[in-house]
Amino acid sequence: MKILGIETSCDETAIAVLEVKNGTFKILSNVVSSQVKIHRKWGGVVPMLAKREHQRNLISVLRAALKDAGLPMAAKPAWSKTRNAVARLKIVKDILEREPELYKKIAPFLLKYDAPDIDFIAVVNGPGLEPALWVGVNFAKALAFWWDKPIVPVNHLEGHLLTNWLTPISENSKSQIPNNKQIPNPKLQSQNFFPSVCLLVSGGHTMLVLMSGIGKYKIIGETRDDSAGECFDKTARVLGLGYPGGPAIAKAANKALPRYQSQIKMPRPMMYSKDYDFSFSGLKTAVLYHYRNQPLRARKERNYITAMAAEIQQAIADVLIVKTLRAAKEYKVKTVMIGGGVAANSELRRQLRERLNKEFPEVDYIAPDPKLCTDNGAMAAVAGYFNWRKLKKSRLAGKSIWSIKANSNTRL
Repeated sequence: MKILGIETSCDETAIAVLEVKNGTFKILSNVVSSQVKIHRKWGGVVPMLAKREHQRNLISVLRAALKDAGLPMAAKPAWSKTRNAVARLKIVKDILEREPELYKKIAPFLLKYDAPDIDFIAVVNGPGLEPALWVGVNFAKALAFWWDKPIVPVNHLEGHLLTNWLTPISENSKSQIPNNKQIPNPKLQSQNFFPSVCLLVSGGHTMLVLMSGIGKYKIIGETRDDSAGECFDKTARVLGLGYPGGPAIAKAANKALPRYQSQIKMPRPMMYSKDYDFSFSGLKTAVLYHYRNQPLRARKERNYITAMAAEIQQAIADVLIVKTLRAAKEYKVKTVMIGGGVAANSELRRQLRERLNKEFPEVDYIAPDPKLCTDNGAMAAVAGYFNWRKLKKSRLAGKSIWSIKANSNTRL
């Protein structure tokens, strides 16, 4: 089985081809076109700019994904110029009524090439930025209609969670993502994997999810205000480190000298609260006030900036790790997972693994390849596979093209 996964929930235009064979996932391609440079000057993602760029990039990303997957794009037969083709193209135009720039690019592509060898299309339909989501959803609808393929909607958060199913057996594996190698994890096919707790942490979300099985999720805690990723972005802006904040803070933190960092102490909001909720607005405010209270000359000093970055990163990591470990203990989980863009942070990954190995050696730790933590098409495809299995059992495999809608407020 081959699945085409499409992700446009924010500022990455991403398409992947995932093959499922004998219980093993094989990423045939995973192409991502980032809009970071475009949004950087605004200090964050501008929804309508994201929508525009998705329209411009989807066809080129699709071509690259199919090429990398080794799926030949056969020339369309002569009937593509008949009245039937013209009538079908009119329907595609109606589907893409709100994406006229995308229609101009997709029409010649559809007329020129035949359908690739895929079984169905998985597309993220929420949560995310609604203008951006609709581009991906309508693009998937147009392809599904023209190619006569089933379509399966995917929850963005579930995609991040299930990316752990694409994790190599060994963290020391030399295989890269995207790659053409099989990356099986037999343990993930076993019920011994559950219950598990997953820390989902990104620019838009921070939550702890208890899993009793695939599709069986309970949110036991989430942020009450800013997400961890949003805190990274806003504090990086205060320090003048640029956007996106997570990588910028991490890069600066790596240059920090311990003697300077030890002089700065930021709060760890709600770290020891009785619940599993999070709050990062207080940390953001503390950073702003600390920065403003420095002499103008000190604000620009390299040692101050790097020390602040290291303390911000550590404060966020401390809160996330303490809450995750407490949840692992209370719910007696067998596995701890991590997912989302912030999960690519090397310090968070390392410290969580070390604390878990020390305090709960019997609990397994699984983290996706850092390249799979940020938004990508493979996460849509793997979540689509499990949704397809569920729909197939209920004899509803492949939802109607017309029934799928984007929803920016979809819950896990």
